[in-house]
Amino acid sequence: MNKQTIAGLTIIIATGFLMPAHATETDKDAAMSLAKKNGCFACHAVDKAKMGPAFKEVAAKFKGDKNAEAKLITHLTTGPMVKMQGGMEMNHKIIDTKDQAEIKNLADWILSL
Repeated sequence: MNKQTIAGLTIIIATGFLMPAHATETDKDAAMSLAKKNGCFACHAVDKAKMGPAFKEVAAKFKGDKNAEAKLITHLTTGPMVKMQGGMEMNHKIIDTKDQAEIKNLADWILSL
């Protein structure tokens, strides 16, 4: 495992301990604010593909996956290589926040679409 994967898994585990199981309410405004602050909307929109998939497409991809939240948090926090529209590849931007609850909220909001 590389350092980014280990860091992502650590975040997932820590988030699981910090967030009670019943804390499923998402704060749409906070999630959108974090996404805007991190430039997510340059490549993604809620309901249409741009350079990257629409957030609704991401939610559909993970529908029914019991590990969806953990997978999306890892994606947002480790900077994996992604293929953009047109075939260009680049590292996904890592969400710039140390607040694990903010990252969890963003992932949960995307998955709720």
